[in-house]
Amino acid sequence: MTMYEENPRGATRAANCTRFLELVRASLDRDLPAVSNLANFSALVAEFFDEINWAGFYLFDGNHLFLGPFQGKPACTTIALSRGVCGAAASRRETVVVPDVDRFPGHIACDASSRSEIVVPIVVNGRLFGVLDVDSPVPGRFADLERDTFEAAVKVLVDIEPSL
Repeated sequence: MTMYEENPRGATRAANCTRFLELVRASLDRDLPAVSNLANFSALVAEFFDEINWAGFYLFDGNHLFLGPFQGKPACTTIALSRGVCGAAASRRETVVVPDVDRFPGHIACDASSRSEIVVPIVVNGRLFGVLDVDSPVPGRFADLERDTFEAAVKVLVDIEPSL
C-alpha cells in the first residue's frame, strides 16, 4: 500500500489544501523519529502548494532557531528570535503572514527570489518547539486558506508527535 498519491495537477487551491491535510494525517507516524515526520511534512508542503520555493522547519534549542528538515535551496542555519519572520513568529507564538518580505523590517533573505512568507509556530505544552516556514516567489501568495491549513497541519503534527 502506498501512502502517497501524486498531487492532481489543475486542482483548486482549496482541494489541494484538503488533500494535503488528509495526507499529513495519514503519513505522520508516532513510531518514527520526529525528524522523519518533519521531513515528510515539508515534502508534502512542497508537493501540494504551487508557487512555493522553500518549505521547512526551524527548531528551537532554547536560545535560537536552527535549520531542520526542508525542501528548497540551502538556507540560513540559525536565526535569533529577534530577527526575521521566523524569529517574530517564534517570539510572538503566533502565525505571521508577510505579503511582501521587502516591507518586513529585519527580513532575512536566505533565497533572494522569495517575495512572500508564512511562518507558523509549533508550541507543545506551552513550550516553543520551532516553526514551520514557507516562502513563495509570488507577492501576496498566502491567504487565510493557507494560514488555516498550515495551522491545522501543525496541530496534527503536535497531536501525533509526542516526542516534540
